[in-house]
Amino acid sequence: MTSTAPFLTRVTSPIGRLELTADAEHILSLTIERSGRLPFDDEPERPSPLLERAREQLTEYFAGTRQDFDLPVRYVSGTSFQQSVWDRLAALRFGDVTSYGQLGQEIGKPGSGRAVGGAVGANPLPLLIGCHRVLAANGRITGYSAGEGVPTKVWLLAHEGIPHTV
Repeated sequence: MTSTAPFLTRVTSPIGRLELTADAEHILSLTIERSGRLPFDDEPERPSPLLERAREQLTEYFAGTRQDFDLPVRYVSGTSFQQSVWDRLAALRFGDVTSYGQLGQEIGKPGSGRAVGGAVGANPLPLLIGCHRVLAANGRITGYSAGEGVPTKVWLLAHEGIPHTV
C-alpha cells in the first residue's frame, strides 16, 4: 500500500506506534499499530510542520499534560452519515463518554445504534476524534477497531479516567 498523502510521520506511544498522514493544511489519517504493523511501514517519513505539531500534542496527551487537540483535520472518505457521527465525536472532550444510542439521538437518527457503531469503527482519526469515548448504554466496552482492539480502548479509557466494564 502506498500513501497518497504528501506528508507522513510516526510517533511512539504507550499504545503502540502511531502513523499520521497529512496534506499541507490538514491531518488526514491516524493509525494505531496493530500486530506490529502500520499501513505505510515501508515508506520513509515525510515530515511537515503540521505533523510536528501533531507529534507534540500526542506526546503531551500521553504524558497527561494535554486534554484537547488543536489540529485541523479533514475527512478524505466516509458517507455523510459517518461524517456526522465523527463530527459529533469531535465535540467530546477528555473524560467525556457517550453511548452508541445517545450518539444516534444526537445526530437525529434515533434507533441507529448499530449503524453508529459501524461509523465509530470506521473513524479515520482515532485519538484526535475520540471514538474510544463511546461505550454501550450499560458502560461496557463492546469492541474497538484501532490498535490491538479492546486492550487499546481499556488503556485510553483508564488514561482519561472514564469508568467502564469489559
